[in-house]
Amino acid sequence: MIYLMKFLTAKKEDLFAILQIIEQAQSYLAGQNIEQWQNGYPNENVILKDLKNGESYVVKSENSTLLATAMFTTKNEPTYKTIQGDWITGTDAIYGVIHRMAVNENFRGTGIAKFIFNQCEELLKQNAIDSMRIDTHENNLGMKTLLKKLGYNYCGIIYLENNDKRLAFEKLIF
Repeated sequence: MIYLMKFLTAKKEDLFAILQIIEQAQSYLAGQNIEQWQNGYPNENVILKDLKNGESYVVKSENSTLLATAMFTTKNEPTYKTIQGDWITGTDAIYGVIHRMAVNENFRGTGIAKFIFNQCEELLKQNAIDSMRIDTHENNLGMKTLLKKLGYNYCGIIYLENNDKRLAFEKLIF
């Protein structure tokens, strides 16, 4: 367990380390025969856009080791507009979204993913937004287990722009 973690807005100089962690996650998912994050996504251009928009975040240890990365926004996710099922807060609600979350392979299982969720939920509370949404591949058992543990509710199925199927979850934040 790492005790002194900081959740920070990523900077351009974090790009190389972010891309390394993304590559580790892509290999990890491929090793589990999960199609999520394969075929060159997410890539450098996607992360650069997150950085430009101020939506790329990193977790760093007390000695500035980059432990994890995530994209967090309160902008509406276009692929969440249509769901086979029902969002808890309806389709026109204001909500937070976490995407592109990955933990450095040397620090998996240490509570960093939970820390990211907690930090993002705190940002929502500070901005009086009462809902967080996230989607994941149906075979991503690690993420599905974490979402259940953190109180996220399964809401239905969404489809990404490339038509890939994802399971959609939402949690009310109070």
